[in-house]
Amino acid sequence: MESLSAAIRRGPVTWQGLLLAVSLLNFWSLPTTAQLAIVSTNAVKGNNAILRIHNKPPNATAFRWYRGKGANPNRYIATLTMEERRYKTGPAYSGRENINFDGSLQLKKVTLRDTGIYTVVVYLPDSKQEIGFGRLDVYKPVRVPTLIASKTTVTEHKDCVVLTCYTHAVSTQWFLNGMDLRLTERMKMSWENRILIIDPVRREDAGNYQCEVSNPISSAKSVPVELDVIW
Repeated sequence: MESLSAAIRRGPVTWQGLLLAVSLLNFWSLPTTAQLAIVSTNAVKGNNAILRIHNKPPNATAFRWYRGKGANPNRYIATLTMEERRYKTGPAYSGRENINFDGSLQLKKVTLRDTGIYTVVVYLPDSKQEIGFGRLDVYKPVRVPTLIASKTTVTEHKDCVVLTCYTHAVSTQWFLNGMDLRLTERMKMSWENRILIIDPVRREDAGNYQCEVSNPISSAKSVPVELDVIW
């Protein structure tokens, strides 16, 4: 196809021809349709959670929600029909779910068992449908971890110390005197960073140690444990 700039250089162009050329250029540069999806969400156990729809079509006529991935009839939660404002529940409805008028799904007082994939089917005019997926993760607030040292008074260049952070949280971070602990070649981590081994101990290792544990919705620090190094 001859380019628009080439046609203009060739000679006078009618307005009709120019508009046709611009229309063709716009046609070939149209963006692709965005994929419908559920916004993946983190929630605190016992609180309410809302699963929102990303790239929701503006002309939706109904929303149908399922637990799990796919439109499994046994995991069908509920349907909201927009025009009649009609609400229908399915076998996976527990009494805690509600579809809002924007199509989002609200779950009241979520439990750990609510964690998982969810599916939404959006109905459109002319019997068309779009389907999207997303994840809900429910967490307990983390508890304050317990930090225990194998020894709290050690001798430089002679002793080894093992610090253990007892927790069930997702991640663990270490602090020395309130600052992020900078690991040296004498320090090793194990058990998903819950155990800190210093071997051998040096005088610069003395101070107050803490571990901070966290998951996507909360965090907590241990009570400081003081390490005294004799030299």
